[in-house]
Amino acid sequence: MRSNRAKMRAGASLAATLPMLAGALAFGIPAAHAVDNPGRDTLAGTKPAWATAKADKGATADTAQVSARVYLAGRDAAGLAAYAKAVSDPASAAYGKYLGADQAQARFGATEAQVKAVKAWLASAGLKVTGTTQHYVSVSGDVAAAEKAFGTQLHNYTKGSRTYRAPSRTASAPEGLKGAVLTVTGLDNAPHRASAKEQLPPPDSVFKNSGPFSSYYGSNTASTLPSAYGKKIPYAVEGYTGKQLRAAYGAGDYTGKGVRVAITDAYASPTIAYDAATYAKQHGDAAWKTGQLRQVLPKNYTKTEECGAAGWYGEETLDVEAVHAVAPDAQVTYVGGASCYDDDLLDSLSKVVDNHLADIVSNSWGDIEANQTPDLAAAYDQVFQFGAVEGIGFYFSSGDNGDEVANTGTKQVDTPANSAWVTAVGGTSLAVGKGDKYLWETGWGTQKAVLSADGKSWTDFPGAFTSGAGGGTSATVAQPFYQKGVVPDSLAKANNAAGNRVVPDISAIADPNTGFKVGQTQTQADGTEAYSEYRIGGTSLAAPVIAAVQALAQQAGGGKALGFANPVIYSKYGTKAYHDVTDNPTGSGLAVARVDFVNGYDATGGQVVSVRSLGKDSSLSAVKGYDDVTGVGTPAGGYISSFGRR
Repeated sequence: MRSNRAKMRAGASLAATLPMLAGALAFGIPAAHAVDNPGRDTLAGTKPAWATAKADKGATADTAQVSARVYLAGRDAAGLAAYAKAVSDPASAAYGKYLGADQAQARFGATEAQVKAVKAWLASAGLKVTGTTQHYVSVSGDVAAAEKAFGTQLHNYTKGSRTYRAPSRTASAPEGLKGAVLTVTGLDNAPHRASAKEQLPPPDSVFKNSGPFSSYYGSNTASTLPSAYGKKIPYAVEGYTGKQLRAAYGAGDYTGKGVRVAITDAYASPTIAYDAATYAKQHGDAAWKTGQLRQVLPKNYTKTEECGAAGWYGEETLDVEAVHAVAPDAQVTYVGGASCYDDDLLDSLSKVVDNHLADIVSNSWGDIEANQTPDLAAAYDQVFQFGAVEGIGFYFSSGDNGDEVANTGTKQVDTPANSAWVTAVGGTSLAVGKGDKYLWETGWGTQKAVLSADGKSWTDFPGAFTSGAGGGTSATVAQPFYQKGVVPDSLAKANNAAGNRVVPDISAIADPNTGFKVGQTQTQADGTEAYSEYRIGGTSLAAPVIAAVQALAQQAGGGKALGFANPVIYSKYGTKAYHDVTDNPTGSGLAVARVDFVNGYDATGGQVVSVRSLGKDSSLSAVKGYDDVTGVGTPAGGYISSFGRR
């Protein structure tokens, strides 16, 4: 399960998605002098790629309304990026010398004079200032005022079957502001439809797994079903629990005590406290202490129907229960967004950074890189850089559609996992055996074939690709320093001879066929609401598992924040800290059998029997060494303890 902002639940996967940002530039988007617009600084990336002359349908009416955010570059944008790198790099003298939130703002944030000048400029153009934070100034007004302020014309353009507004040329700001503006968002309205205040809906309809199951990998062989890859295969596990995951990833006696983990998603489950407590009690996890789980929520929610708000309840539930299962003593703070749109998700991330709510942040949402726009990428990267300066690390799921070809027709990575300033978490299929023994992992990639009508074979075995860990080479983000010398040139230079960012960085359990058991209050078939449990997966599981493992590592290191951990993660590459995951760990094909309810909750609508092949991730492959399915690998027994020797 991974909430990417463009679709709701698909089969056994909960998701909620809408279009997002764009090519995350490693050091933001600097203003440049506009040669064709004297006296102005261009705001690169504000004219979207789809706003072409061919798609142009003419000028937008002057009286049409615009709502925009003008993001502030701060007093030293280049210095912020440089310090974020230095404080995260073990080879730097500044490594680990984090700043407090107030110190970071005082050193790199916008000055009062800059904010005042930006507001005066916007007001002089006829725009109304509707809000001010330390990151941006929000404005509203008509198209004529927006055009005057940003030195561009707004036109209507076709994009697919719809028509949206966008700048006809790159927006700009007055040169006299001396680079105070980082970027502006909202001039194009493709992903931003207005919506009135709404209340949260009830939980989604119930989902349950059918049996038979294995209690651990291989415990229950499907002896009456056809063979696959020349042998009888086991039934899928009922769902691993915290005890099994802690053993698999070398938790030892570490519990995350004294470490703060934040989770960001959209909306908020109204039953999360009850569900998390019930789940912990039923599966032997430590009971939640008073105040150990808290929520930071917006005053109002918007776009609940459009975003599939109830689908996000399951996302929050998975994230919270997975973190607690692996790091049972960590403090968990859930920060919910008012919607699944970028502005609201950015606000949630900023709350974590501005108030330093945690040192580790798990984020199970994103979208495809093709839906990026550089203006929003710059805004995201600025938040991530402020986080790095403060010792905060962000962990993003890499996606659930492999190379995205089957989903979009184009090979690409997901975002914000593509940002050079976050840890992208890929996914695996995990085999935990009897006695909680780690057996092996493959890269998560599933092919599915159903049982034939006569029950004697699998139809078109091994079947079509259904899902897999996201990964690959970014088309827009330059190769970060920490990947050099580790990521093979065949991957890094796939889209650019100079080298680009490759995803993911590290990985953990994600395959729903070897997934995690979750407990959630859901709407039952008779319309009542009740707690029930089901197996789930996706890189939405991998991200909180890695966040929890990082909490254990931080505890092992004496509690000192890990910050932006990628330089350290890559420095351990090739050591016993990692399981080097490949697609064929046993030397022969791997698969599990599944029996599912057709209606998703009981046998009244019938059942379907299928075989799910493991380690078949679209065109991506988990191979020896770094790969674009699992990154450097998954945490092994020596990973957590290695942080005690920093």
